[in-house]
Amino acid sequence: MSGDDGRTDGGTVDPTDDDLAIQTDVSASVQSRDPSVASTETVVRAENVNVFYNDAQALNDISLEIPENRVTAMIGPSGCGKSTFLRCINRMNDLIDAARVEGDLFLRNKNVYDDDVDPVALRRRVGMVFQTPNPFPKSIYENVAYGLEIQGVEGDYDEIVEESLRRAALWDEVKDQLHESGLDLSGGQQQRLCIARAIAPDPEVILMDEPASALDPVATSKIEDLIADLAEEYTVIIVTHNMQQAARISDKTAVFLTGGELVEFGDTDEVFKNPSSDRVEDYITGKFG
Repeated sequence: MSGDDGRTDGGTVDPTDDDLAIQTDVSASVQSRDPSVASTETVVRAENVNVFYNDAQALNDISLEIPENRVTAMIGPSGCGKSTFLRCINRMNDLIDAARVEGDLFLRNKNVYDDDVDPVALRRRVGMVFQTPNPFPKSIYENVAYGLEIQGVEGDYDEIVEESLRRAALWDEVKDQLHESGLDLSGGQQQRLCIARAIAPDPEVILMDEPASALDPVATSKIEDLIADLAEEYTVIIVTHNMQQAARISDKTAVFLTGGELVEFGDTDEVFKNPSSDRVEDYITGKFG
């Protein structure tokens, strides 16, 4: 519980306190957006990003611009750096002692690696869904509400939980069992619960690291439909090994290849039908990878 001075009951500064976050929250310069209006505004911009794990280089000079309210897919063989880049956006690589990030990465016009950016505040604006569903050992309701509590989000939690579950296309399936364990849900339902948890704080960007790779085809189809719906309100960036999935659901595609290189980035139709790189064509046609 935070006091008026932004301190917890134990006397320590609460990093999620809104009065403090205003100095570090990268959304400070973000204008409200109308999802109904088509936009090509750049939300995430990378400039010469390099990532190292100790002396091993995982990303090599990555530069790209990701547009608002679109689905951007990142594809490539295992070990090419696509998940590493995804984790750069919300600074999850900070949690890896051996990781070192060089270059500039902007959310809107704020470099997320500036010294005054609090990663906790950043992750309010950039939600993340992982490969394997990871609901908390709590009720369905508490799974969604818990993230609101630890991030200091105010409001009617009942209303936010319901709206988040609706946006995740899960409400109708669980509305009568909100106080039962989230672990009792099927794998596909658990992943949609994790999506509801990610969107509850109302982020601008949602990162998804192979969100359907552990699911059956029916559950995968529901996740893909959901991603398309989410892009009406959020900017979605997804890592996938499934090229057919990328072709189905994304507007933009980035192709990472061995050595942590971004070899091609553009409109999905163009990348798949008329790639400018021979290496990308070889990868897409199955000659390697």
